[in-house]
Amino acid sequence: MSIRVLLADDQALLRGTFRLLIDSCEDMGVVGEAADGREAVDLTRVYRPDIVLMDIRMPGTDGLAATAAICDDPGLAGTRILVLTMFETDEYVAKALRVGASGFLGKYVTTDALLAGIRTVAAGEALLSPGATRALITRFLTAPAPGALLAPAERLNDLTPREREVTTLAARGKSNDKIAEELFLSVLTVRSHIQRALTKLGARDRAQLVVIAYQTGLVRPPRHSPET
Repeated sequence: MSIRVLLADDQALLRGTFRLLIDSCEDMGVVGEAADGREAVDLTRVYRPDIVLMDIRMPGTDGLAATAAICDDPGLAGTRILVLTMFETDEYVAKALRVGASGFLGKYVTTDALLAGIRTVAAGEALLSPGATRALITRFLTAPAPGALLAPAERLNDLTPREREVTTLAARGKSNDKIAEELFLSVLTVRSHIQRALTKLGARDRAQLVVIAYQTGLVRPPRHSPET
């Protein structure tokens, strides 16, 4: 077992289903289960999992508060939060991304999508479906949350032209492979630019980099949703 997963959901049946799926894989396993946000934070501090599969809406301390507590704890910097949600464009998902979640999945995803999502986030990537992310950005992420401190646009001045270019493409949903292809760079070079941008902008991971890119105006949301 290389990827250690903590399950946080108030539905025991759903936790059991996820455990069976995750434990069936050689490269990941469940280290604990939490029925509410407070327990999720406590168990994260005990087990130090790589991934917390976090339901947002739980009784008592909800998943949003738990996500914020985990992401604000320097001792848990190695833990990533993958949010479970009924609706991908829910305002709660936007808030979770603001406080540090690395991505989100629908609660009734396919088995392959769930396992691939865990592997993606564990590898340090953001799990943000382009369509849902555009909707979230347009509806919620460009507007500051009450009392929130947004990354000042001046911090973009710390980025080199190439770092700015790579960050822009990443914020538009391009993978490292696609960015490398478009800019005629190696994937390793793209990763290096992303890592330096994360450090300079104070972003926890790629998901927060996307949020900062839009909130500072480096990337602007589309004026109209694409037709379907």
